Amino acid sequence: MNVKVYSTPTCPWCKVAKQYLSSKNVPYEDIDVSRDRNAAMEMINKSGQRGVPVLDINGKIIIGFDQAAIDSLISA
Repeated sequence: MNVKVYSTPTCPWCKVAKQYLSSKNVPYEDIDVSRDRNAAMEMINKSGQRGVPVLDINGKIIIGFDQAAIDSLISA
């Protein structure tokens, strides 16, 4: 499983999303878009969004912390 979390250090929902993935023992790559402009552009291109969190789970994009959508993709 390939999971990326596009986030910023000050985003409370980013923390919730990362804690949730950890609680499910799902490894993920945390990408800080506040420090990496290229990653921010990649996130915008994938999602059409400037807000965080954006999760990329095996190429499927989830915008925000959507627990049901995360569960459906990590259990697939």
